[in-house]
Amino acid sequence: MEKVFSRRTVLVTGASLTAGLALPGVAHGNQAAAVDFVLDAETLDGGEQVTSLTLGTARLGPIDPASLTTGTFSVHAKATSPIDTGGQDVGYDLDRPVTAARLDHHGNIVLELSYGEGQTGGGTLGYIGSKARNVRLDLVYTLTQNVPLRLRHGRPVSIARFTQRRLANPEVDAFTYHTSRSGMKYRLYSPSPLRGRRPLIVWLHGGGEGASLPDGYYDNETTLRANRGALGFATREAQAIFDGAYVVAPQCTSAWMDDGPRFAPLIDEIIRDVVRTRPVDPGRVHVVGCSNGGYMSLKMTTVYPGTFAASVPICGVVTGRETGDPPLIPDAELAAIRTPTWLVASRDDDTVDPQANTVHAHELIPRSALTLYDHVVRNGHRFPGHWSWIYVARNDPSIGGTHLWQWMARKHR
Repeated sequence: MEKVFSRRTVLVTGASLTAGLALPGVAHGNQAAAVDFVLDAETLDGGEQVTSLTLGTARLGPIDPASLTTGTFSVHAKATSPIDTGGQDVGYDLDRPVTAARLDHHGNIVLELSYGEGQTGGGTLGYIGSKARNVRLDLVYTLTQNVPLRLRHGRPVSIARFTQRRLANPEVDAFTYHTSRSGMKYRLYSPSPLRGRRPLIVWLHGGGEGASLPDGYYDNETTLRANRGALGFATREAQAIFDGAYVVAPQCTSAWMDDGPRFAPLIDEIIRDVVRTRPVDPGRVHVVGCSNGGYMSLKMTTVYPGTFAASVPICGVVTGRETGDPPLIPDAELAAIRTPTWLVASRDDDTVDPQANTVHAHELIPRSALTLYDHVVRNGHRFPGHWSWIYVARNDPSIGGTHLWQWMARKHR
C-alpha cells in the first residue's frame, strides 16, 4: 500500500500556470491537466534528504530532451514539524536549486536537486531540542513550470497543476513495519530467499530516534531515516558478507537509558518473534547500537548472556547520567560479559565521554576489542565526534586486517 509522506495531498499550481490558462505562446489545447510527482530520498550519513523529484510525465508522450533544462521548472520546499516544538524552528521554507533535468527510462522527468551533508533545505527530519527527538517533517513541495516542454514531434506542452505523492527511499522501503505483542514497533529487513537459516542483526537506535508519546508521536521510521545504522547492514555489501541477514530495528517508546531493565524483555520478545517466524539461526543473533542504543546493546548482553553471537556497542553510556549517579551498568556486570564485544567511539565525542564509558567498558569486558577514532570524517565532511556509528555503518573499523562485519559474520554462539 502506498504511503503518503505528507499528511495531506498537495495540489500545487504555479502562478503562471493557473488551471485553465496556458503559458504565453502555448495553445490552450496543448496544456496537460495534471501530473503527479514523487519525492526521491536518500539516507546520507548525516540523515535523509530529498535528492530529486520524479514527475509522472511519461503519459504525455515522448518529450524532446533538448527542451528540458535546469530552468524548465522551479522547486520550492516547505517543511514543518508535525508536533509542537515549543517555539523552536526546525523546518524551512526555501527554493531548492535544480542541478540537472533528465528523462528516466520510462520517459518521466527527473529533477535532480542540490543536496549534501550539512546542507539546509533537503532534510526530511527535524530535531527538537526540548524533546531530544527527531521527527519526520511535513513536506510540501511546490513546482512551477517556467517554459513549455516540447514533444518530439514539436508540439509544446504546459502542465496546469502538480500533485505531490509519496516519499520514496528504496533502502527505507525495503524494511517492513511490525508491532510486537507488547506494543513495541519495529522495522524488519528480510534478505532474498536462500536455503538454510540466516543471521539476525538487531540495531538499537540512539536517543533522538525514540518516540514522543506525550505528543502521540510514535512513527518508527526515524530509526531508518536519521542515519545509516540499520540500513548499512541491509546493503548489498553487508548482505554478501553475512550471506544474507535479517535486520531488525525496534523503536523505544522513550529512551533506552530511561529504563533498560524494562525494555530488555521487550527487545527479547521481538528477537524471539523473528526467530520463530523467519528462518533465523538462533546461534547467529548479533546486537549493535549507538549512543543510547550502545548502552542498550551492552545491557542486553548482561540480561541475556546466552543470546548473542556478538555485540557492537557504539559510543554507549555505562556511567551515571549525572556526576554522583550510580552507573547504568555496574563494573561487576561489565566484567561478567562473555559475549564477544567490539566497542567503537571517537576521542572527540563531547556528548558521551569516551574514556569514562567506552574505554572503561573495554578495560573490564574480557577479551573485548576497541576501535577509537580521533575524529568522525566521511568523504571530507567532518561530523560531530559523537557520530562514530557512521564508521560502523560503512564497515570501517578493523583490527589486524579484519573488518568489523567480517568479524561479526564469523561469530557463532
